Amino acid sequence: MNYKEFLSNFRRIACVMSVNLDKEGDDRYYVVDANDAYKRTVVKNLEDFEQNVPYTRYIPKAVNFEALCDNCVNDDRPIHTYFDIELYNAWMEVFLTPLESDNPNKKMLLFSYEMNPKADIDKLTDISSETATNVLKTCLKLRETDDFHKAMNSVIKDIREQCGAKRCSVLLADFENRHYSMLAEDFDGDPEQFPLDFFITDHFKKVIETWPRLMNKSNCFIIANQKDMDEAHKIAPEWMDSLKANGVNTLVIFPLRSNNKTIGYIWAGNFIPEKTLMIKETLSLTSFILSTEIANEQNIHKLKVMSMTDMLTGVYNRNAMNNRISDEITGNNAIKKPFGIFFIDVNGLKTVNDTKGHLAGDNLLKDVASTLKEYQNEKKEIYRVGGDEFMVISTDTSFDEFAKMKMSLIDKSERPDRAHFAIGLCHSDETDDILKAMQKADARMYEVKADYYSRHPEYVWHSKR
Repeated sequence: MNYKEFLSNFRRIACVMSVNLDKEGDDRYYVVDANDAYKRTVVKNLEDFEQNVPYTRYIPKAVNFEALCDNCVNDDRPIHTYFDIELYNAWMEVFLTPLESDNPNKKMLLFSYEMNPKADIDKLTDISSETATNVLKTCLKLRETDDFHKAMNSVIKDIREQCGAKRCSVLLADFENRHYSMLAEDFDGDPEQFPLDFFITDHFKKVIETWPRLMNKSNCFIIANQKDMDEAHKIAPEWMDSLKANGVNTLVIFPLRSNNKTIGYIWAGNFIPEKTLMIKETLSLTSFILSTEIANEQNIHKLKVMSMTDMLTGVYNRNAMNNRISDEITGNNAIKKPFGIFFIDVNGLKTVNDTKGHLAGDNLLKDVASTLKEYQNEKKEIYRVGGDEFMVISTDTSFDEFAKMKMSLIDKSERPDRAHFAIGLCHSDETDDILKAMQKADARMYEVKADYYSRHPEYVWHSKR
């Protein structure tokens, strides 16, 4: 059949494709003919375009695209979808329409598309009523509480139930630092199921790092049948074997992207295959919404961290200390007793700054912070409260534990070729009033500092008093 006149009536990019039912692999999906708009996207000169060739002659292999073609011809119904495609860094609106075929082993379809660099909200909302209900429910749940993590867990539970999946999770991914963490998840309550955090080992990190290859810059990765599993096995055989061994037969993964960067994934395992198209439509829009929410939450968190962190040393800053003491006084976040207070002041900092430069002085500060971090755990909070001064609050700390830390710090306070520092301290056995404990520790630190300078006259004591 000659499709040239038929295709010439299309103003948007379009081609006719065949799905060869008696073949597999690259020989299954062919570009039969195309209009000039399509040809210009795949060849430099129109005369270089060839008819009746595998579609991979012109574009990279895309398993998701092949699945759409199969769904279109097998169900004998049009398909319309709209998604963010990383390969082109653009939003693509796709139309597939089944056509008549005179060969029972060859199904025909019309494929056409448009691309834009930014999402079109009107096109995003052109969805089925079922998807619209599901996505609206997601938006409402994200707004019904100020607890972001609680809202996310509620949303993920809904998505799992919509998909009929055994497990649904949102995984945050920092590929640059190889840091991966679970943001939210829900599973069906089977006692044999474990939280996904249980599986985030070095091996699983390597698995996660195969996902971009599996997606091949597409908008998602889906295993809905054995054919999909076999294709994925060619790229990540060890992971596919692991999925099979753990009874995972169907899987869908959508990247969460912000500012052209993947920040995580939403994925569902053992979903109902008959719901594949609905799941793709729902998760395509839901992942767009969740990406924005997660990116905003991460930006807010970064701003909070920056406002509370000393950028030179990486410990808390004076602003964070003031907030912590305020929380103790008001009872909003009481310091767990017994507690200990340490004031630490860097010795000789002014002389080093004046004689060797501020970079050398910064190295002294970072060295002291590094020493204090050796003691850091969930019970110890470290603050840089002044130019050369640090404070440590050690909560839920007995006097014996406090004394051991004291002796260890004293032993490290005047090591050769390392930063020297003076220590003042107070334990809540003396007073459980945090302000009085801080005053006592500060006063004792100055006594130790005066002794140090009496023994080291080569340094000038820059007293702040």
